[in-house]
Amino acid sequence: MAGIVQAIFGGSKPSASPIPAGDSDFADFAGAPEPAPASFSAASSPVSFMGSGAAPTGAAVPYTKWYNIHERHSLNEFKQEAVIIGLIAIIVTVHMLGTGANRRKAKAWISAHATVLQKEFALVGFGGRKAPTADEVESEGLAKATTLELPEVLLKEKAPNEFSTYATGRQNVAFVDINLTLYKRYSPITMLFEFVFSLFFESLEAPGEKMEAILYPFDGREALTVPGQVPGAHELRKDTKSSYDGFVWAIVNKETMKGLRESRYDVSITTTKDSAKLPAWATVMSESAEITDFLLTPELIKAVEDAGELLNHLIITDQPIDQPLTLEDTTPKKRVYLSIRTPSSGDYSSVLPIFQYFVRVADILVQSAHFRPEVLRKVRTTREDTIRKLQKAGEDEKAEERNLEREKAKKLKRDLELKALDAKGQKKYLEKEREKEMRRSQKKQTQKA
Repeated sequence: MAGIVQAIFGGSKPSASPIPAGDSDFADFAGAPEPAPASFSAASSPVSFMGSGAAPTGAAVPYTKWYNIHERHSLNEFKQEAVIIGLIAIIVTVHMLGTGANRRKAKAWISAHATVLQKEFALVGFGGRKAPTADEVESEGLAKATTLELPEVLLKEKAPNEFSTYATGRQNVAFVDINLTLYKRYSPITMLFEFVFSLFFESLEAPGEKMEAILYPFDGREALTVPGQVPGAHELRKDTKSSYDGFVWAIVNKETMKGLRESRYDVSITTTKDSAKLPAWATVMSESAEITDFLLTPELIKAVEDAGELLNHLIITDQPIDQPLTLEDTTPKKRVYLSIRTPSSGDYSSVLPIFQYFVRVADILVQSAHFRPEVLRKVRTTREDTIRKLQKAGEDEKAEERNLEREKAKKLKRDLELKALDAKGQKKYLEKEREKEMRRSQKKQTQKA
């Protein structure tokens, strides 16, 4: 106790003396050496950082496989990873090869058709025009020097198997939309499933490579389509004689005729009739024989023969594709549709004549598609029948709505009258209703008898 007090209040330190031998509790510490600071000389050696310097005996650490990864593991442990990497490599390779093949096929198609489009339209594709240089104008002339800016912008890639282009700037034609659909070469499994399902389900179309184009005529609406600030707009407004009589007429491949009639309303209102002038695989769908005689020219017949069975259909129409549901849907919208299968050989010379006719057909329609009143009367009959059916359906719907409103008003009036009565009055009111219902049912029974 005295030692503790002295240590707290700074008393004199007791002299170090060995622990008496008789104290057995501290006998183990009697011969312990004085602690000394550790020497850091050995720690600076490279061996100590590797771990051997920490060994108290100085002996080397025994060699184990832990330090060599090739001895700890083998390739057999990575079979699953190898299979996954291999599958990914195959998928990526097939995708790149298929996408590249589709792009080459699309470029070949636009290379074959670009000349026709550039001759017929002022603007083709999405790249605009480049300003010609002075040398080009002197050597080739201004018209030839004004070429499209970049060939690759003629087509826009919407998907690895879908490409589209656009053309505008032509008399009687507002613009043309062209879509090119190719096989899904980048996904053979998907393509295989589509082929298989198309065999069992008629509603599913078998995969194929085709070009589909839609031509939109001006039909006398140049002032509504072309902005006033565009060069040449004033001349267009002066000459607005680009309209023609509306009708539905088509040349169809017999293989696709059934599906076309089921999927398109405009074609369904026509009459199918074979023509001796056309090949056996093609037929005409028309609203009038006089319209067929007018459109089935030697030029068109020759183009159809050259295209062969690659031609799916050529449709001139003013009716919607889908069944009209409202009176607004019956408004005539003139269009020209062309569908052609792309040749597997890559030779497009056989389908170029029908494509040229498609681009120029608006000129033929504007110039001569003005028929006798008797022909137009027959054409208008179908459209007027459709309009009458829609008007009747609309009137029936409105009458039903009025009946519902009337029933709601009666029910509301009855509820208000019941609420205003006491219990006895409500009972009498309900009894009168039952009597009225019974009399009505009896009258109906007597009338039926």
